[in-house]
Amino acid sequence: MADISDELVKLEHCAEEERAKLAGLDDEEYAVQWRHWNDAAERFQAAVTAHAEATGQSRHEVEQAAKRAARRADEDPAG
Repeated sequence: MADISDELVKLEHCAEEERAKLAGLDDEEYAVQWRHWNDAAERFQAAVTAHAEATGQSRHEVEQAAKRAARRADEDPAG
């Protein structure tokens, strides 16, 4: 399992929150929110790449570990 930072989990969580806000939007509202989500997703992806390179880990494994950790944090009622 990849070693990840809390910051990666926070960035993934933020990207997922922005993606969820797309539901029910259309036209210009959708386009604006899509840009918010895209920016958040790009920040997450850049952080994953940097972390993987800095630690010598597989980029894919780092990304998947961060996504799993973000999902677990969402499910944890003590959170």
